[in-house]
Amino acid sequence: MLEDALIPLSITLKVAVLSTVLVAVFGILISYALARRDFRGKWLADILVTLPLVLPPTVTGYLLVVLLGRNGAIGSFLFEITGWSLLFTWHAAVIAAFVVSLPLMVKTTASAISAVDRELEYAAYTLGHSELETMLFVTLPLAKKGILAGIVLSFARAVGEFGATLMVAGNIPGKTNTMSLSIYTAFQSGNDALANILVITLVVVSLVSMAMAAKFVDRWSV
Repeated sequence: MLEDALIPLSITLKVAVLSTVLVAVFGILISYALARRDFRGKWLADILVTLPLVLPPTVTGYLLVVLLGRNGAIGSFLFEITGWSLLFTWHAAVIAAFVVSLPLMVKTTASAISAVDRELEYAAYTLGHSELETMLFVTLPLAKKGILAGIVLSFARAVGEFGATLMVAGNIPGKTNTMSLSIYTAFQSGNDALANILVITLVVVSLVSMAMAAKFVDRWSV
């Protein structure tokens, strides 16, 4: 029984951590572009990034299947080059978690960057610093609270992801059965004892993760 809970937990944490790393990197870059750059199609980029936040997860998952499947634009290219199909692997679960949690990171971080006084950035430019240096040493440090909040929210969203993960990664025992999927399977099969253990474990892990993240944010924000 314990092993039935530990395996989904390890898969969930692996998927959530990796997706959060991707979200932090790409989310900051996208947020900076949306907050500080004016370019053609900016409104469309903003809409596309936000779309997974309002779409049902199953719809997001279906769109990912269309893109990542062997006949999809990305999946067919990847299969021709490597002979490897991305669907129904834990890598697909990471991508699903990344896509559904990215909007939380972008919306939170973009708002934090927009709130940074531009006069401070202009002062850095007059001192000879490039835009990249100004972003790294002025803008992002001043927006760190929003960035950290986005990271925490994205991690929490990735831990609880269900619909999109089921569509693109399936529910393969020992490979892609995250905690959310395992809870659903246990409940459907009438295994209430396992479902209770999984639910309690997920709640405890989520509470501990959020508490640790909040404590880290408070210390780093001083």
